[in-house]
Amino acid sequence: MPEFLYGHWSVIEALRAGRRNMEQLLLTERVDIKDTIAEIVGLAEEREVPVRRVPLRIMDDLVPPNANHQSVALRVGEYPYTDIEDILAVSQEREEKPFILLLDLLKDPQNVGVLLRVADAVGIHGVVMQERRSVGVTPSVVSASSGAVEHLLVAQVTNLVNTMKDLKDDDVWLVGLDVGPNVPPIDKTDLDIALGLVLGSEGEGLRRLVRDTCDILLSLPMRGNVGSLNVATAGSVALYTAWQARGWQGWAHA
Repeated sequence: MPEFLYGHWSVIEALRAGRRNMEQLLLTERVDIKDTIAEIVGLAEEREVPVRRVPLRIMDDLVPPNANHQSVALRVGEYPYTDIEDILAVSQEREEKPFILLLDLLKDPQNVGVLLRVADAVGIHGVVMQERRSVGVTPSVVSASSGAVEHLLVAQVTNLVNTMKDLKDDDVWLVGLDVGPNVPPIDKTDLDIALGLVLGSEGEGLRRLVRDTCDILLSLPMRGNVGSLNVATAGSVALYTAWQARGWQGWAHA
């Protein structure tokens, strides 16, 4: 079913990635074709995507309430989900140990989008999320990820616990991020391993079966007055910690 991606970066990255069926680029009637808009139109022309002008009120109706469409929207087909085998194949092609992010029933598009943006930044091989009772890759998630998810491999699975067991059979270590006085801090474990980082939902954390299926539970040490961090913040720290443990693998720094 077609949907509308909105905002400069969501549209730019979808056009750059070229993974979706792209039907039409919409611009508001009064927006000038210059700067970023000119770049978007150029990418659309390269992809042979038709460009159409529409009244501002129509553009407003196409996006979620209070969303900032920045005078541009892209009519696209559904997000191209993948499967675990394709994600593992990426690690083999790169000759790297698997580096996978698993999301346990996260529901907030902003949190998921932030995590997906960071996942792309650290070179994750793929992301796994459960199909039911969690947010999928919606236009709001694409916007929150600044379009980064358009470049990621995301598997939407029926049962997260069963998928975790399958990953264990492929010698992937499942590390759950948790809180509590008896959960060791993240720096006490070498994360330069075939890694599946598991993050729990907002407010509830990891479900019992998900927690029990993890090989290791780790926490982020804290010294302030609050007892926990937002899942997007905690997950972002953990993703960068895992990438650091791999020696910033893949980063072509001087």
